[in-house]
Amino acid sequence: MDNKQLWNTVCMTDPKAVKPITGKQYNGNSPKPYWLIERATEVFGPIGIGWGCTVKSERFERLSETDVLHVAVVSVWYVLDGKRSETFDQMGGTKAAYKTAKGSLMVDEDAGKKSVTDGMVKCLSMIGFAGDIFSGRWDDSKYVELAAREFDPQRRAWIDARIEDIKSAKTGKELKEVMAKAIDMVRSQGDQAAEDELNEAFAAKLETAKKEPA
Repeated sequence: MDNKQLWNTVCMTDPKAVKPITGKQYNGNSPKPYWLIERATEVFGPIGIGWGCTVKSERFERLSETDVLHVAVVSVWYVLDGKRSETFDQMGGTKAAYKTAKGSLMVDEDAGKKSVTDGMVKCLSMIGFAGDIFSGRWDDSKYVELAAREFDPQRRAWIDARIEDIKSAKTGKELKEVMAKAIDMVRSQGDQAAEDELNEAFAAKLETAKKEPA
């Protein structure tokens, strides 16, 4: 059993789904929550059937005469390989009311929603979603370039087409020709991940061929 199979599947984030952190005393990046919802749906199925977010509790806490914090404790449940699991509880927090630097009083009517979303993102991160961001790999520009390439739809379509060519090859000669052209292309682009996928498809094809009657 590969304990990191799920983690490795969901840890990489599409650069188009990453946003800079704003309004905090620190810098960094965070995944767009709705993209994570879509990603979880791809992996587990529709929300409410394959996964979901449970609000365990929520409250308002007064921090000062003007500042009020909304806090939500949530967990995420999901079904994987027919087994239902649940993350540890995580806390999300949002200022529901606060005084700005200019002295104005601001009230955030969406504070509750934001707190739940914040907690949900933290729960999903515990099982690997957007793990590359939370582990600090997003600070490496070369890694970001790799992630952009992984989520390039044209690249994905090309790899899928070459894998289909490998599967449908009729003879050993045809298989070698298809594989050679594909490998030459990905090596010219320095795309090791694509090369690994093609090699896996090639090995699977050879294994299938061994089982076929002569």
